[in-house]
Amino acid sequence: MYILFTILIVIAAIILILAVLVQNSKGGGLAAGFSSGNQVMGAPRTADFLERTTWALAGFIVALSIIAVGVHIGQQRQQSNSGSAITEQVQEAAAGLQVPTTTTEE
Repeated sequence: MYILFTILIVIAAIILILAVLVQNSKGGGLAAGFSSGNQVMGAPRTADFLERTTWALAGFIVALSIIAVGVHIGQQRQQSNSGSAITEQVQEAAAGLQVPTTTTEE
């Protein structure tokens, strides 16, 4: 289950990278003060869609990361409660051994 969440996070991260690369830069910082105010920014609905997609994918990655950590911790606790395979084999071997008892008769 943890691997499934990891794969989904990687896929979402790749889509997020593509969504960010497709976006036009909106300018800003020091260059924003020197640009003219009547510039056409392109199709505003496309920019809104890409911005919403970016935020949604970022939130999706955060949520999946938190869920993946919870699943991973749950799996570790379940494995530690059941004991490891080595511990079980040692216990089985110890149960199979018969320790000779020595009694001293006086």
